[in-house]
Amino acid sequence: MTENEAMLARLVAQLADQGSDLVTVRAIVEEASELGATHALHKLGLGDAHARKDLDELRELLGAWRIARRGALRTAFGWIAKGLLALVLLGLAVRFGLVDWLGR
Repeated sequence: MTENEAMLARLVAQLADQGSDLVTVRAIVEEASELGATHALHKLGLGDAHARKDLDELRELLGAWRIARRGALRTAFGWIAKGLLALVLLGLAVRFGLVDWLGR
């Protein structure tokens, strides 16, 4: 339990001890939580009606970026592997004298 949760639990217990109805206390806590969450969303710029669509588009864009990055890395590694293979084949050709044979 975090410090904030412990503080909230103590406040609810204190209000219940002072004669407040537990249902009322919980309703106040719930309303305060909703208000706090709404305030935090507005501070982040996500409090308008288009926020859900914006978040969906950002997730889609992030997914496309991950796919593109993965494809670029695979392509780069493929080019490196093909280049290394070409160097090995060229080295073997020089080693076995195939370059001189092709020159004739």
